[in-house]
Amino acid sequence: MRYAKRGRLRFTSHRDIARAFERALRRAHVPMAFSQGFNPHPKISWIGAAPTGAASEAEYVEIQLIEVVDPAGLVAELDRAMPPGLDLLEAVAAESGSLADRIDASRWQIEVPGVAPGDLAAAVDALMALEVAEVERLTKNGMRTINVRPAVVGALTREVSADGEPYGILDVVVRQTTPAVRPDDVLSALRVVAALEPPVPAKATRMAQGRLDDGGGIADPLAPDRGPEPPRDDVHS
Repeated sequence: MRYAKRGRLRFTSHRDIARAFERALRRAHVPMAFSQGFNPHPKISWIGAAPTGAASEAEYVEIQLIEVVDPAGLVAELDRAMPPGLDLLEAVAAESGSLADRIDASRWQIEVPGVAPGDLAAAVDALMALEVAEVERLTKNGMRTINVRPAVVGALTREVSADGEPYGILDVVVRQTTPAVRPDDVLSALRVVAALEPPVPAKATRMAQGRLDDGGGIADPLAPDRGPEPPRDDVHS
């Protein structure tokens, strides 16, 4: 299944989203499969959840059922049971293989209000010209140094305007690595290499997840289970 995390829900932790999802599954009477043992849990597999504070149009989850259901009907019923901002978009019946094996990169859109488009473009050019761009991240085990540059597959900037003031948006494709490179790590790298300091917090939205193709694009991970396109009716009277 593909779902979106929008609006205020972007500030919700993944643990709380998982709880909301399980409540919605119960409300929608989805015929879930459960684990064995003294404390059974619904069989749900989360795929690369977006970090707290980031919105997403491309979050993925696998659920195991005990009977066949219509995917479109499941999306409609489950979406009605979800809180506003947690929106079910699509479901397919898994035919073969693991969904996690079909995802190795994400495409992020990062809005940077208050930063001139030219300044953002120059900072991105400076980052892409390097082989190493190290940033510090605070983890539960203390500060950790991360080299952001190898994870950044490609980056483009564009200009938008709000209230008559132009600012830059960064579209960046990031490869999955260990540890994962997040949008705030990319912004930290721009600060390190080009002293880019947004005056207000940036807003990151994950637009796609999937496997990288040879051109740096991202393949739809649900496509193998969606089946062939229906034939077009090209008959004219």
